[in-house]
Amino acid sequence: MKNKFTLITGGSEGIGFELAKLFAKDNNNIFLVARSNDKLNKAKEYLKKNYNVEVITISLDLSVDNSCEKLFKFVEENNLVVDNLINNAGIGSFGFFYEEDNGFEEKIIDLNITSLTKITKYFLRQMIKRKSGGILNVASTAAFVGGPKMALYYATKSYVLTLTEAIHDEVKEYGIKVSCLCPGPVKTSFQNKAGIKKSESAKKYLMTAEDVARIGYANYKKGKTIIVPGINNKVLVIVNKLIPRALSRKVVLKSNKY
Repeated sequence: MKNKFTLITGGSEGIGFELAKLFAKDNNNIFLVARSNDKLNKAKEYLKKNYNVEVITISLDLSVDNSCEKLFKFVEENNLVVDNLINNAGIGSFGFFYEEDNGFEEKIIDLNITSLTKITKYFLRQMIKRKSGGILNVASTAAFVGGPKMALYYATKSYVLTLTEAIHDEVKEYGIKVSCLCPGPVKTSFQNKAGIKKSESAKKYLMTAEDVARIGYANYKKGKTIIVPGINNKVLVIVNKLIPRALSRKVVLKSNKY
């Protein structure tokens, strides 16, 4: 179907772009949403050159009011069918909660929570009508514990995880896949943008965006609910469930440093 697309927010680089390559390789048309026109154009050029698929892009900052409505209007005006929705766009926070600039909390909540929620509901309703489609929400291993020095980021990713789990069970009867990808620290520009510096012991757990996307894509196709890529991350999540939460927070605090 020519107008069927895989929509990826934050799809111009990192995990989002690596997922775009995998979907394109499997003959899915690609619809990328990101802030930078330059990065979007480069991503579009690469995908069109290497895969025989249609690629559409739109430059939007999803942390800004009415950005979701602009996205929905674009979809409706172009009669697009979003078969796969990948909610990958997100920003991080680093530093003590009380020291962060006033207004930052709205920005991270608007992008990581509000926009993701609106976009998920909009396209999920269409998928239910068609009784087909799938949603992959990108959270983090941060979703499993409180995160000193990254309090807002950890909290928003916990929301993404629990929301995704609930929706997964709500829509199973319609044949719709809903999964949550929970990577640990990844070698992308995200770390630098958030001002994150990892301890030497934590750096060994860094995965590449390519590996995270490959594992995420394979398990999304299988319909797995929670996807934690990498054996080290799986072990950390399991251990975190077994130890007191106070101890988990101490470990996070030690690994996140200035």
